Amino acid sequence: MKPQPSLSLLIFIAMASPLALNAFVPAMPDAAQALQTDIGTIQITFTAYLLTLAFGQLISGPLADFFGRRPVLLTGLGLHAAGSLLAALSVGVEWLIAGRVLQALGGSAAMVLARTIILDVHGREGAAGRMGYVVMAIAIAQSIAPALGGYLNLWSGWQSVFYVSVLMGAAVWLLALWRLPETCTERSDSLRLGGIFRRYGDVMRCRQYLGYAVSTTAIASAFYLFVGSAPYLVVDQLGGNSADFGLWFLAVSLAFMLGSFSSTQLARWFSIDRMVLLGNLLSLGGAALLLYGALAAGLSFVGLFVPMALVTFGRGLSQPNAQSAAISCASGSAGTASGLMGFIQLLTGAAIAQLVPWLLAQGITTLFSCILLAPIIALLAHWQARCAGRRQPDPAPASQR
Repeated sequence: MKPQPSLSLLIFIAMASPLALNAFVPAMPDAAQALQTDIGTIQITFTAYLLTLAFGQLISGPLADFFGRRPVLLTGLGLHAAGSLLAALSVGVEWLIAGRVLQALGGSAAMVLARTIILDVHGREGAAGRMGYVVMAIAIAQSIAPALGGYLNLWSGWQSVFYVSVLMGAAVWLLALWRLPETCTERSDSLRLGGIFRRYGDVMRCRQYLGYAVSTTAIASAFYLFVGSAPYLVVDQLGGNSADFGLWFLAVSLAFMLGSFSSTQLARWFSIDRMVLLGNLLSLGGAALLLYGALAAGLSFVGLFVPMALVTFGRGLSQPNAQSAAISCASGSAGTASGLMGFIQLLTGAAIAQLVPWLLAQGITTLFSCILLAPIIALLAHWQARCAGRRQPDPAPASQR
C-alpha cells in the first residue's frame, strides 16, 4: 500500500509560494523608499521571483524524479525560509532581490511536488478531486496575500511581510519532516544533463500531455489578461479606484474558489475529461458575455467582473483535472512533467504581462477578443488530448464502478 501523506499538509506546502509572491506587492513602494531605490528597481523583486519560480520548476521536477520527493521538498522549503529571512534582513535592494530569488527557488519545489505527490499516491482519477483542494488553497492564498501584506506593512513595516514567510516556511518544513513519507516508487536513473533533456523531450513528444498542458495554460492566460488590464480599465474608463477594483475582484476570486471546490465534489460523478470540457465551455460562455456586453451596452463594473467570474469558475473546474491528466501522461517522470507544466504557465503569464499595455492601446474589443480566444484554444487543445488518448479510454467515475 502506498504511503498516505496528509492532504492538509500538501495544501499548506502549495500555499507557501503564492502567499510569499503576492504579500510583498503592496509593501513595495515603502520598501523602495526605505532602501533608497526607485520603483523600477524594486519591481525587479517581483519579476525575478516569477522567472525564478518558472525556471526552478524545470529543475525541481527532474531532481525529485531522481532523489525522491521528500529530500527535494525539504530542501526547497528550507531554501524558501532562508530566502525569506535574507529578504527581511536586507539593508540594500541587491540583498532583497537575492532573498526573493532564493524564496522563489525553494517555492518552486513546493509547488511542483505538492501536485506530484498527490498523483503518486492517488493515481490519475483519484488525484483530480484532491487537486481541486490544492488549486482552491492557492486561490485563497493569492486572494488574501495582498490584504495581509498591506496590513502587515502598515502596522509593522515591510520587513514583517517576510518574517511571516519565515514562520510559515519553517512551520511547514517541520511538519513535512515529521509527517511526509517518500512517495516516489519509480525513480529516474540519471541526473546527467543529456538525460534530463531526454526526459523533457519525451514529455514534450507526448501529444496527450501537450494537449492538457496547453488547455490549462490557455484558460490561465485569459485570467492573466484580465488581471493585467482590469485595474487600468477600472481607473481610466470606469472612473473607479484601487479600492473599487479590490472589492469587485473578490467576485472573480470567490468564483475561482467555488469552481475549485465544485471540482472536488463533482469528481465522483464525472470523468476527468468531462470536467475539463464543462469548465472550458463555461469559461467560453463567460468570455463571450464579456465581449458581447462591452459591444452592446458599453463597459460597466457588472459587465466587466460578472462575466469574468464565470470564466474563473470554469477555470476552477477544469484546471485541477487538466493538470492531473497531464502529469499522469508521463509515467516515471511525473516530477518532470509537473515542473514543465508550471514553467509553461508562468512563462506564458510573464509574456502576457508585457503584452497587456499594447492590447490596452488597441482598445477593449481587441483585448476582450483575446480573452475569448483563450478558451477556444483550450477546447481545441483538450480535443487534441482526447484524440491522442483514444487508445486508453478514460475510466468511469467512481459512482459508476
